[in-house]
Amino acid sequence: MKLDDFVLDDSERITLALRSLYQRSGYARFRMEKFEKYDLYAQNKDFLVSEHVITFTDMDGKLLALKPDVTLSVIKYLRDEPDVLQKLCYNETVYRVSKGAGSFHGIMQVGLECVGRVDEACVGEVLLLAAKSLALVASSYVLELSHLDILTKLLDAALKDPKARVEALRRVAGKNVAGVAALCREAGAPAADAEALLALMRLYGPADAVLPKLRALCAGKGLDAELAALDAVLAPLRDGGFADRVTLDFSAVSNMSYYNGVLF
Repeated sequence: MKLDDFVLDDSERITLALRSLYQRSGYARFRMEKFEKYDLYAQNKDFLVSEHVITFTDMDGKLLALKPDVTLSVIKYLRDEPDVLQKLCYNETVYRVSKGAGSFHGIMQVGLECVGRVDEACVGEVLLLAAKSLALVASSYVLELSHLDILTKLLDAALKDPKARVEALRRVAGKNVAGVAALCREAGAPAADAEALLALMRLYGPADAVLPKLRALCAGKGLDAELAALDAVLAPLRDGGFADRVTLDFSAVSNMSYYNGVLF
């Protein structure tokens, strides 16, 4: 039987194409065990997509889990070398509860990790690979970017109460401008700071069209470094011909305990 006699389905074809893309870009393939000690997930529950984990007791009495996440395993097994950039890619099955299904499913996850000395060039490369990954999967796609440090600074200026900021983040994620405005009024937020936060929420569109408006909005607010970093990580996307596929959307938020900087 020749190789040509094998027919790949879409998921197999995409998996191989993505793995090839990442390895050509210098990412070494990372392989891991199917099981992890349950403690790894119990100690990092806030990081997981779902708190539901399949567990079982090993022959020696230790509680193990089928992995619901890859990133935690990568961090666990890598040596701590903050001055070294470690670039890894993987395709692994994770076990999660499917949305709406209420039951566990094995999901093939293909991705990459950069650990250690991550700079703007590295972030830009990852964003470019994200765009190329989307292009391999579909002809119609958009890569949405946010910068959590910009959002955080404007949020902190407007709202001093931590509980109010948590609620504001929830409303930002829901694009609820009126709801955030109400929070600012209730908290007695300075008018200029409240308006800057609301203006950031209203910004949406192609990155190169939104950036001048973002710079004007952030002028004099101590955000020059964040704006420069955002512009720098967009450069590889422009050079790669993906600028028209990139949208800035500051409602893209996530767990702020784990994430900062560029989110996509």
